[in-house]
Amino acid sequence: MSIRRKPRQEVTTRLDRAQVAFRQGLSACRDNASVAAERIGPAARQSRDMAAERVLAARGWSAPRLAQAARYVESDLGPRVSGMLTDTAHRLEPPRPRRRGRGAMVAMLAGVTAAGLAGVVLTRRNAAQTAQLMTDESSSEPADSQIDQVPSKTN
Repeated sequence: MSIRRKPRQEVTTRLDRAQVAFRQGLSACRDNASVAAERIGPAARQSRDMAAERVLAARGWSAPRLAQAARYVESDLGPRVSGMLTDTAHRLEPPRPRRRGRGAMVAMLAGVTAAGLAGVVLTRRNAAQTAQLMTDESSSEPADSQIDQVPSKTN
């Protein structure tokens, strides 16, 4: 013998009862929503049309005022704000570091370079003059004097 009860077919569980209640509630909501849509539909259309007219009126009223504000910002306010921002930027900018030694160093380098260049030019000129004098002296001596300078071999 068994102590267990046999499950009955007619007995429904809580889940079955909840599913049935959900389906009934869903159909009631659909029916009531369609009735509400039929009632509210004409009022919603009228409200939408009225809102569209008022939005157009608001756009017509605000467009010239925005254009006027844009002209003011462009002609009067913009330059003032720009000037103020430029002044503030100049005040905030840190001072540039001074490079004291660079100018003196460049001047000294230029002087040394000029002195060196002058020395090279003078040295070359002096060498050219010396070479010219040597060629002038050798060509101006008579041929007899050159012969006398040649040592003779006497035994």
